[in-house]
Amino acid sequence: MGKDKTELMQNEQYRAWLKDVKQKIRQTQLKAAVSVNTVLLQFYWELGAEIVEKQKSAEWGSGFLSQLSKDLMTEFPEMRGFSEANLSYIRRWFLFYNQRLDNFGTGCAEIAKQDIAKLFQIPWGHNRVIISKCQNTKEALFYVQKTLEHNWSRNILTHQMESRLFERKGKTVSNFSKTLPSPQSDLAQQTLKDPYIFDFLALTEDYKERELQKALLDHITKFLLELGAGFAYMGKQVPLQVGQRDFFIDLLFYHTVLHCYVVIELKTGDFEPEHAGKLNFYIKAVDEQYRKKGDEPTIGILLCKSRDKLVAEYALSDIHKPIGVSEYQLTRSLPENLKSSLPSIEEFEAVLSREMGDI
Repeated sequence: MGKDKTELMQNEQYRAWLKDVKQKIRQTQLKAAVSVNTVLLQFYWELGAEIVEKQKSAEWGSGFLSQLSKDLMTEFPEMRGFSEANLSYIRRWFLFYNQRLDNFGTGCAEIAKQDIAKLFQIPWGHNRVIISKCQNTKEALFYVQKTLEHNWSRNILTHQMESRLFERKGKTVSNFSKTLPSPQSDLAQQTLKDPYIFDFLALTEDYKERELQKALLDHITKFLLELGAGFAYMGKQVPLQVGQRDFFIDLLFYHTVLHCYVVIELKTGDFEPEHAGKLNFYIKAVDEQYRKKGDEPTIGILLCKSRDKLVAEYALSDIHKPIGVSEYQLTRSLPENLKSSLPSIEEFEAVLSREMGDI
């Protein structure tokens, strides 16, 4: 390793290239006052491309990135981002998307450039998270686009990725294509997920629908985050009077992007065809009693513990109001009779401390 570094420092080709990189960094520093993130990431992209190319064509040894890191940090001690680990990420970032560019035909080159330009519009930390957790560029660019659309923080981006948003988006069984005009139907379909993951809740096995409703509203911020951007909470057990009878909607929202009311009904059991009929009735009532001029048709969402896809498709096929059926998942809390028989966190820590003291 030591010999590799010595040879690298003495290599005239490397010194010439290093001088060029330093000059680009100085130019980047000047431009950064105008557009910090975009200019920096454009430089990272070019640096990643050069690192990949030099590692292919030049015999600079295995200590190349380590030596480059030391040289750049010595020259620019005030700048962060030149650690060996970050240079490795820069190289990996370029390769992750460059493989996609290689697979495109010449007719698709412009599309690829537009996609790559989006990478420079989100922070470097977001880019690192995305390439660390995504399996392919389609998934990665999905999260890049959503970050741009919703201005996600890195924590929210990480949460959305860990909850598999890419896999769940647009997967709801619905009749939107038949009951809503285009492009409203496509937008509504992409707005919903399947399943919804309420991993911030812990309920016992025999919870009731009212308990689920209360738990969701007790965690309304996390609930809205899981529902997605655009949902505005209007109320729970919202009254509807039809004829001489009173009915109550579990949850009512208004969607600021779809410009429509959204009725959500919660079911703690399996989906049954009669659920769709009742929700159809509620949607009709909301359209008549709440919908105003400029509002799009009301949408209904049935959130069920489980559902048979074919049964749901059959049930929705002759329904004339837009309805989506999705499953939900949540964390199970331990029954009370088991809690007392399991050690607490404090007890675990005490045992670990004693064991560590014996080592």
